[in-house]
Amino acid sequence: MERWTRFVLRHRWPVVGTWIILFVVSGWAASGLSRLLTNRFSIPGSETAKAEKILHDQFGQRSDGAFQLVFRVDPGTDVRAALPSLEAAGERAAEALPTGRFVSAQPISPDVASAFVTSNLQPADAKNYTDEVREAAGRVVGGTLYVTGAPAITADLDPVFNEDIKKGELYIAIPIALLILLFVFGTLTVLIPFLFSLAAIPVTLAIIWIFANYMELSTYLQNMVTLIGLGIAIDYSLLVVYRYREERRSMARDDAIVRTMATAGRAVVFSGTAVAIGLALMLAMPLPFMRGFGLGGLFIPAVSVACALTLLPVLLSLLGDRLERVRLVPRAVMNRRADEERNMWARLARSIMRRPLPYALATSAVLIALAIPVLTLQVGPGTNKGIPQDLPSVQGLNVLAGALGQGALSPTEVAIDTGRARGATDPEVRAAVARLVTGLRADPEFTGIRGADLEPPYVDSTGRYVHLQITNVHEYGTPEAQDFARRLRSQIVAAADFPPGVDVFAGGGPPSSVDVIETAYGAFPWLVLAVLVATYFLLLRAFRSLLLPLKAIILNCLSIGAAYGLLVIVFKLGAGSAIGLETYDQIEFWIPIFLFAMLFGLSMDYEVFLVSRMREEWDATHDNEHAVAVGLAKTGRIVSAAGAIMFAAFMGFVAGSILGLQQFGFGLAAAILIDVTIIRALLVPSAMKLFGRWNWWLPPNVARVFRVKPSPLEPRRPAVGTSGR
Repeated sequence: MERWTRFVLRHRWPVVGTWIILFVVSGWAASGLSRLLTNRFSIPGSETAKAEKILHDQFGQRSDGAFQLVFRVDPGTDVRAALPSLEAAGERAAEALPTGRFVSAQPISPDVASAFVTSNLQPADAKNYTDEVREAAGRVVGGTLYVTGAPAITADLDPVFNEDIKKGELYIAIPIALLILLFVFGTLTVLIPFLFSLAAIPVTLAIIWIFANYMELSTYLQNMVTLIGLGIAIDYSLLVVYRYREERRSMARDDAIVRTMATAGRAVVFSGTAVAIGLALMLAMPLPFMRGFGLGGLFIPAVSVACALTLLPVLLSLLGDRLERVRLVPRAVMNRRADEERNMWARLARSIMRRPLPYALATSAVLIALAIPVLTLQVGPGTNKGIPQDLPSVQGLNVLAGALGQGALSPTEVAIDTGRARGATDPEVRAAVARLVTGLRADPEFTGIRGADLEPPYVDSTGRYVHLQITNVHEYGTPEAQDFARRLRSQIVAAADFPPGVDVFAGGGPPSSVDVIETAYGAFPWLVLAVLVATYFLLLRAFRSLLLPLKAIILNCLSIGAAYGLLVIVFKLGAGSAIGLETYDQIEFWIPIFLFAMLFGLSMDYEVFLVSRMREEWDATHDNEHAVAVGLAKTGRIVSAAGAIMFAAFMGFVAGSILGLQQFGFGLAAAILIDVTIIRALLVPSAMKLFGRWNWWLPPNVARVFRVKPSPLEPRRPAVGTSGR
């Protein structure tokens, strides 16, 4: 690390020039990212995917790429009289959409009619034609026309996401981060963390833009990269700048930078690697939606670490001393505050060293109590109620739901392959479809079906494939709708007794919600195992200890369990309604998975910051109590500041208007708050005091494998005035 830092400092101007070029190019690339993102959850290999393939190949449409025209007539107007005008609007809309095809209009209630405009476009492409479709459809005399469907909703949500990012950054994350940095530094040095984030975030978004041209990535990803990237970038630069100021008091500028990068810089590398491991393993998840999150999570810390190893030393060399001379908070105030902070953390450290067992038991009990509600955690695919209701596409959905029920918002799409030897006209096939319809009508969730007459456009041109569209009472992600999808597949289709050689695939709304959750959570235990193993070996090398990585993993699991429990308390049990958060029975299915991967990495940030400093003290004194107490006293302030900044960044999600992102942000914010207060400030030092010298044990044979210096448990003479334990 020392040789690398000196190399960077010798080439400081090329480094600055490279990052300026990256910033300009990245800004251009990132500006086109949102149009490539989608809300689609594709499920390769599932029954839903098989149904989607038939719809795409044989009917030239996708259930998630179709626009729906919803027309509500004025009072006193006959809905049937408006059908010709609605059909004309649908034809015009189809012409505005590449590969567009109009599906006949029909009344669905006394005052509402609807029609579909389908295409074989990917959702991320279809949404970019929303304005053209609306303009082409125009107005229909005698009522109000709405253009809705998955592409229209996604298009309407893009500005909402952008506004939420602006709100989260400008009104919450940046002001709070600036205030905290002012109280930490007191000088214009606060600019360095923001310059760091201005370099790291656009480059990360530009890398995501490259992959978005070839992969299916979520609309949530841009918000995640921006707000989490802000927190990580400021955290890493805060740690390095704080250590640099400490080293600068006793040595020359460049020597202080080299020493800083050998200590705090090394901690940043291990921290960034820990975050990247947790999130990069999501690339192995069987869902493209989840793999996109893994991609973003891999590059956020990776770019931040690259920036910390190159740009940050140069900024300290060029600006560090100059900015330090511009004082923003009076020195007397900073000195008094520094003394109070130092005394507070020192007193806390001494108190924990005297009574480690009560601290450990009390904090563990609090975490377990917070985690208990996780037993009632219920996951789902999300809900249309979780997005702003004033969007034009959502208003159309609500009109449709009022006419047909919530299940009409995302119907079940059944694709039937009758086989080469039969066809839709085969008597046995028609009899089986009739039995299927009879079974559906007997189900309490059923409200309607299209295509049961086995006539075009619900039979393809070859006569081999049949498309049935089924609506039910409840919205697609509810437990009732999911139970219906399971009954449809396992009971109703089986009771229809289709002849041999006929395949029936149920996809669309409710079946896809079942498939996506089962697929995700079928792989989740393997993700957990991989994260635990990879993190253990990474921390073993970072801490040169067998015990400390295990302790870190256990405490992180407690912290994440408590965050899950708080999610249930706030969103399911309704505690968040007091601050304007919507109560909903389900947590979006991707949130617990991503929270685990993200939090496991982020929690290791503070573990590495804290324990690395304790390791330095242990190496210098070989006194466990002294190392733990001094490490806490020296890092408590900086870890608290870093955690507060990260907390502010995550609360930027909560301030938005998307329920899923509110749940996600709250889970992250709650876990970070727990981590920097209960875990790092109380439970880690008390546990390390109880473990004594075993904290630092690393047998020589293990050390050789990892190419690090061993830490045997040979007796040591304690330093004067210390316990030696």
